[in-house]
Amino acid sequence: MILLTRRATFSASHYYWNPSWSEQQNEAVFGRCANRNGHGHNYTLEVTVTGTVDPVTGFVVDLKWLKDVIEEQVISVYDHRHLNLEVPEFADSIPTTENIAIAVWNRLEVPVAEAGGAMLSRVRVYETNDIFAEYRGEKGETRI
Repeated sequence: MILLTRRATFSASHYYWNPSWSEQQNEAVFGRCANRNGHGHNYTLEVTVTGTVDPVTGFVVDLKWLKDVIEEQVISVYDHRHLNLEVPEFADSIPTTENIAIAVWNRLEVPVAEAGGAMLSRVRVYETNDIFAEYRGEKGETRI
């Protein structure tokens, strides 16, 4: 087995807000990130797949195919969007870096599995250079 990672970037805005809390509680917990006008980030996304190397092609997956799936399933939906207002999975969940990683996993797991030969192993989302969240599926372990 081998792990293969593809990196992509997107820009999006968001804010942190729990609708079941008061304005004061949201501001106390989320600080400036509770500003309903939102703020933006240039996110970096890493998608890691695992599988065996095909002896004919030398690939775990075709990198062009993986790039296209990431573009179709994630980048075209998230890039230059206000996540709270424009992305369906964040209508009922706060678009934290952690929740973005889970949402990306949910968007990619089936297409990667259906392609055959590889499985999604890890999704990592960088909100900034020094803040990132990593998701490895419900079991929380790298799939090898």
